[in-house]
Formats: sequence, structure tokens, C-alpha cells
Amino acid sequence: MANTADRLKPPSLLLLALEGRAAWEGGAALAALPWLRFAAPRGDGHPVLVFPGLAAGDLSTLPLRRFLHQRGYTVYPWKLGINLGPGRNVFESCLRRLHELHHLHGRKVSLVGWSLGGVYAREVAKLAPQSVRSVITLGTPFAGHHRSTRAWRLYELASGERLGVTRLTEQIRAAPPVPTTSIYSRSDGVVAWQCSIERETPIAENIEVRASHIGMGVNPTVLYAIADRLAQPEGGWKPFGRDGVKRYFYRDPSR
Repeated sequence: MANTADRLKPPSLLLLALEGRAAWEGGAALAALPWLRFAAPRGDGHPVLVFPGLAAGDLSTLPLRRFLHQRGYTVYPWKLGINLGPGRNVFESCLRRLHELHHLHGRKVSLVGWSLGGVYAREVAKLAPQSVRSVITLGTPFAGHHRSTRAWRLYELASGERLGVTRLTEQIRAAPPVPTTSIYSRSDGVVAWQCSIERETPIAENIEVRASHIGMGVNPTVLYAIADRLAQPEGGWKPFGRDGVKRYFYRDPSR
């Protein structure tokens, strides 16, 4: 059934042009590293699998993975080359990767997905919730029509597929049965931010940041939020807190 998100327009050309601030966000992350080392909670060593966005590969997630490694996690790239869409048995390959890491560590794996990579993280978590500790997505368009993004033509070009409303489109709107966090930005120049809004439940939440779509993987407020979410104890997950100074950096999504 269609919902409001289906009728959304993609981000404006102005917001798309402002995606150039991603370079600034990378510089801000470098400047914020001393603060992040002090403020961001350390991890417990559990495995984390990171999925890249459309037309990107593991190199794009390297800064994020390095940061998480420094925070004490055992972090893995997806190792499937450039993300060209969910064809060619991609979900099956991601599922095998998840099972390998779960078996290797004997611990549940947290999944972090950037943009389209977040769709993979969500779907893999639905297929094997017994192997997944939590899911975190960055600017992932799981709740709207594909034309509510500026990337749909790139998707068709990269994947060789024509997009339409399919059973998969309806399927990805459902939240995984594990703790799930959607990190989004109202100034996202690629994905209409409403397409990244999760229906909040005791194990599903949204965190709003001020970030570009391209810069989410290096934005310091995003890095802190990811570290905070991954540090939640297994079986003791609680929603993100906006107390103290955090309320100046993270708006209440319900406003």
C-alpha cells in the first residue's frame, strides 16, 4: 500500500549541491578525534560488519572502520567489491559473510550499512536474527519510493535494472526483529530524509544528525552516535539519550 513517503520529491538541487560539504565533514572528524577518543564509549570487541553505499566499495568505509577498530571492535568490510545493487545473489553472499563471522567469533554480529548498504544490513538481519546483535543504517531509504532519492538513475545504470514498485520494495519497509537505529539528516542531498524514518518501537529508533549523505561515514556526530549504539550491552539495549550537551548536536526526531 502506498504511503506518504511514496509521494515525496527527491532532495532539492540546492541540497544536492551542498553535498560538497562532505570534505569539510572529513576535516571536522580529524579535528574532533581527540574529543571522540574521550567521549565516545569503548566497545566490547564484538564483530561489526560494514556495508558500503551504491557505487562504492570497502575503501569508502575505511575511515569508519578504522574509527570503530580504535574504539575496540573487531570490524570487517563486506568484501563484495563495488556495490552495484542487490542482484547477483548479493543478499545470499552477505548472509554467508554474516554466518562466517558469527561462527568465527561465537558472538552475534552488529551490522552497519551506509545508504543502500543499510538495506542489505536490514534484510540480512531479517533472514538471520539469531546471528545479529544490532543494525545501524546511515541515510538508508527503506521507507519511500525509489524516486524519492537522487540516486535512482545511478542505481539503474550501475545495476542494469529498471526500478519499480516490487515485492522487495514493500519488504524493506519492515524493521528487523533486532535493535535497529536509523541515522538520518534533513539536509541529506541524495535521499529524502523522510524515507529514512523508522517507526519507533522498544527496539527501533531514529537519530537525526546534521550531515550530508556522502559525508555521513566521516561526520563526527555520526561517528559518536554509531559508537554509542554499538556500546549498548547485548540484551540491554536502550534508546539513544539526548541529555546534557548532546541535545545541542542531536535533535529530537519526534519534534
